[in-house]
Amino acid sequence: MTFVALMLALVGCSTTGGVRQPSGPELVAADKALIMPPPGGPGIVGVVQQSHENGTEQTVSLTTVSRIPGQNYLKISFSGGRDAEQPTSIAYRPLGEATLRTEMNAAAPGVQLTRSTLYLQNAYGPFGYASGHSRHGDVCIYGWQQLRSRSTGNGFGRDFGMIQVRLRLCDNRATENELLSVLYGYTIVGGFQGEIWNPYGSPAPIDPRLGQTGQPIYPTPDAAARLAAFGYSAATPITTNSIRPVADRTVRASTAPHPTPAPAHRVPVPGVEAGVITIPSPPADASVTGNATSVVVPSPDCIGTTAIPAACSNKGGSKPSR
Repeated sequence: MTFVALMLALVGCSTTGGVRQPSGPELVAADKALIMPPPGGPGIVGVVQQSHENGTEQTVSLTTVSRIPGQNYLKISFSGGRDAEQPTSIAYRPLGEATLRTEMNAAAPGVQLTRSTLYLQNAYGPFGYASGHSRHGDVCIYGWQQLRSRSTGNGFGRDFGMIQVRLRLCDNRATENELLSVLYGYTIVGGFQGEIWNPYGSPAPIDPRLGQTGQPIYPTPDAAARLAAFGYSAATPITTNSIRPVADRTVRASTAPHPTPAPAHRVPVPGVEAGVITIPSPPADASVTGNATSVVVPSPDCIGTTAIPAACSNKGGSKPSR
């Protein structure tokens, strides 16, 4: 017993006694984000990162203009690699129906999200999404994507890495297509250090049309790309200072003075004989009723240096002054 106690005392004296921060989620700078929204928005509010023994997770919070509780975000999870200093690990869990249903229910409280039956692809491959409308008119989408190689590449133990992406986006001004554009435009800027964890698979082969006769390649995009040209930009919330009550505008309009009638223009009338044209004068106030008075307007043929004296002498018009 004495020997054991002596050994424990020696071990305790040999430790450095340094302070170590426990491993957990940490706030990192926006330029350290492993996934970026498309240019033009939505903007990044903050980035929270969690490192694991076999991967890294990040939640990129995005600007939110919505009445739905919660924050818009892009989540990305890298499964693969080794970091012995991290005590926790990520479960290698591919996409599953039950998992997606649970995530959708928690993403947008009070909004019934319906899965889209369309097959869609972005630059990274196929993805899925669900959308819905709140009773306030907000539009929400929840999207998901998994990047995982379909083969093990050359040899055993290659291309085992996996990347999973989630998007929660609610907006009270944007349309479903505008929100969906974020799933087409985001960019993954992180990757695995080891080649064996490649989640993308083998590179695609060269287009077989290149260099072949009878295979024209035009500079304009195809019709499908032109029809899908939509974008999204997070709107600025409406402030009370920019809103004027309707009743106030009504009172101002009713108490405003009546505009002064514009003077009559001397316009030649086709088919009317040269001479004097008589038109009714508009009343000074729209509320005044009665017979309109008549004013005498000189004919265009009797005005200016191009006046025709013969046309004005017998019609009662005044001769032009020299």
